[in-house]
Amino acid sequence: MNRFTTPALLAALLLLLTACDRTPPDEPAPAADAAATADSTREAATDAAGESSGDAGIELPEPPDSGFVTDRFVEDLKTLSSDEFEGRAPGSRGERLTVDYLVEQFSEAGLAPGYGDSYLQPVPMVELTNQERSALVIERDGEARELTFPENMIVGSRRLGTDPHGVTDSELVFVGYGVVAPEYDWNDYEGLDVAGKTVVILVNDPGFAKPDGERFNGRAMTYYGRWTYKYEEAARQGAAAALIVHETEPASYPWEVVTNSWSGPQFELAERGDDPIMALEGWINVDAARELFADAGLDYEEQKARAAEPGFEAVPLGATATAEVRNSVREGMSYNVLAKLEGTERPEETVVYMAHWDHLGRNMALPGSAGIFNGAIDNASGTAAVIELARMHAAAGAPERSVLFLAVTLEEYGLLGSRHYVNDPIVPPSQHVAAINLDAVNFMAGPTEDMVVVGIDSSELEPILEAALDEDGRVIVPEPTPEAGYYYRSDHFNFARAGIPALYAKSGFTHVEEGEDYVLAIEREYRDNRYHKVGDVFDPDWDFRGVAEDATVLYRVGRYLAEHDVWPNWYEGNEFRAIRDRQRP
Repeated sequence: MNRFTTPALLAALLLLLTACDRTPPDEPAPAADAAATADSTREAATDAAGESSGDAGIELPEPPDSGFVTDRFVEDLKTLSSDEFEGRAPGSRGERLTVDYLVEQFSEAGLAPGYGDSYLQPVPMVELTNQERSALVIERDGEARELTFPENMIVGSRRLGTDPHGVTDSELVFVGYGVVAPEYDWNDYEGLDVAGKTVVILVNDPGFAKPDGERFNGRAMTYYGRWTYKYEEAARQGAAAALIVHETEPASYPWEVVTNSWSGPQFELAERGDDPIMALEGWINVDAARELFADAGLDYEEQKARAAEPGFEAVPLGATATAEVRNSVREGMSYNVLAKLEGTERPEETVVYMAHWDHLGRNMALPGSAGIFNGAIDNASGTAAVIELARMHAAAGAPERSVLFLAVTLEEYGLLGSRHYVNDPIVPPSQHVAAINLDAVNFMAGPTEDMVVVGIDSSELEPILEAALDEDGRVIVPEPTPEAGYYYRSDHFNFARAGIPALYAKSGFTHVEEGEDYVLAIEREYRDNRYHKVGDVFDPDWDFRGVAEDATVLYRVGRYLAEHDVWPNWYEGNEFRAIRDRQRP
């Protein structure tokens, strides 16, 4: 098999290409933020979750008599995060061991292959490494200003091939937030032809600038605030290039994260469909943007304020952009693992449990186990939980709908495995009932009174989750930092953007015996000392009661969906609602 080698992935790691999408990954919310918002999240839980389960009339199935077998989960967790598995890097010996182990466990549980007659779905991919990057030359009235990497710009190209990609004398146009959002009656490109031009775009969305609840979703980021969306929309509009203006607060990360994340190898699917891709995608820092606007006789802050108001009209910047990059390209293959419990009545209708099996591999320059990124919490925990959930569903017998257990690759390198699955699903997106994502499911702190829903108030899956929690006297709480857009940084997001309702829920903040500070201290220690570090290792002293309770809740949610004919949708106003409505009119 033509696979990537570990050194290539380690290079990416050392250059901080260790995020779900080149920006800070779905790390835990800072403990200080969580503590500051704990009271308000509890207060918001009732409003966010809606009526009680009894009022909603949701009767949830009980788990099988065996229930969640903690000892089996622990054994899976220990194995997947062991030194033998070498950090589970795609393309490594660790991948082969991981994939073989997953197939063995799913097969022993009595689950059928999920990808035709195979448990394995090939994920063809490429590694793009920048070999040459010019300065970004801004020319106005015969005078040129150079923006250079890494001081004030970075540009790259996702186009395949080793030929240079770039723009020459491409007209610059400020398009505000670069959003086309019919549900918010917002179109920054209305009446504008940007074919062949370079668009300059603000980070985040108008709701961040106007957090009064009258713009978009207030401080809570929508998909329209993600930099990935901005490039996609600019490409759909025919732009040749797009430059996002970086500001630390609305981006939720500093400039150094942008330059570090974009300067190393980038990974892409080899088969990406028909979506247009611009010649160049990049960022400029806010100081460079202020100079660019000033040279055009414009005040950056005034234009930014205009962009947050309805009816904003794009502004030509009276200048052109020229830049070029050249990449080297390497091809490889990794694998998603798919196992299925076939439905008895409507087998084409599919409920999905998912987790990413991959992590960051090992640093071969360090001896023995010193350089192994075991990834026990991230995400051997979620993968082991999906294995045990598969056993629970198999023990309960086949439901009316099919249940797919999907372990995806390459989450750490751009959500590529889940994206490939959505591009090549086993049934059309319209036949996917819902997706439930398990990513770093629990800090093994023990049972909590609550469960965090990332991206709360999104879909009709939440009342079902609330009903499942109510069985144990627990409640839903929102994430403490919705403005960071964490909902768009894990694998379920690729299902959401395909219109499929997706639930991303994690253990909560308040320990049933020790209180809130206890959980926050464990979360803080993990984030500071172990997250994406070699210290993320299995600890036999962990309290596994919480993950057992959380997984049982998610079992009830998935089993309810598999045994009923409900089709949960996104809530009105959600950015993915229109896609689902077209799929299932």
